[in-house]
Amino acid sequence: MSAPQPTKTALKTVSLKFNHSSLWSWFQKLIVFIIFSLVVNHLSTPESFPNGESYRFPVEGFLSTIALCILIGIIAELNFKFYKKKYFSKKVEIASISWYMVSTLGYITVMYFPLGIVLNKIAGGETEFYYLLIGLLITLLLSFILIGLAYSLDIYNLYKLSIKDYEITIESGAKITKLTYENIACFYSENKIVYTVQNDGTTISTDFTLNELEEKINDQLFFRVNRQIIIHKDAVDQIEKIANGKLRITLKTSIENDSITEINISRYKRKAFMTWFQ
Repeated sequence: MSAPQPTKTALKTVSLKFNHSSLWSWFQKLIVFIIFSLVVNHLSTPESFPNGESYRFPVEGFLSTIALCILIGIIAELNFKFYKKKYFSKKVEIASISWYMVSTLGYITVMYFPLGIVLNKIAGGETEFYYLLIGLLITLLLSFILIGLAYSLDIYNLYKLSIKDYEITIESGAKITKLTYENIACFYSENKIVYTVQNDGTTISTDFTLNELEEKINDQLFFRVNRQIIIHKDAVDQIEKIANGKLRITLKTSIENDSITEINISRYKRKAFMTWFQ
């Protein structure tokens, strides 16, 4: 059975938007590569300095740098897609960004040595480890700058999504509901069923377990206070110190279930909770 015409039109529109967005992103990165190559090659030798008496446009260096930038860009893009799927889609933090940069530079290092040796052989020169090492260090430094320029906006946009606007799909039997993080007060488990509580007090049953949710959601915003409850940071109304080093948490949202109206945090989780909350 063919899809209805409005559905086909909607799918086509979404596909066009995605393609345009992807092409625009690649076009922006290509512009960064070209500008970066121009700057690097015009500063590499005195003959390439603009307005100099012996100025000559560095055609060979410019083209070879563009080719190297494209190769580095492919490595960075493939690694970025991997990190986006496995890490950045859940949360964006300094550690994950650092590992992305380190792993990308590692792949470039692995690529650089055999490529450098092959190019030296083609050019008829001898491969000297010292110059190969110096070339690698310069390439890694320039790659770090280039990748930072090319992907800073993408990472920033992913960070904004992970913090505020990211949506989670809640499946409840035959019903599917999409909720943004900012509209969720907490998740709680009762009688082996996990419920989502929205800020207005509306409760939706889910097909998740709390363990599955804990793996999916952003732990910069959500904290599992005990075996039964995961709360959103913005949903906390009051924190009270009680006996035996425990904390009592009161949520802003009015919830019919008395067992989660006030939440106790053990003294063992107190430090982790306060670190997360602050």
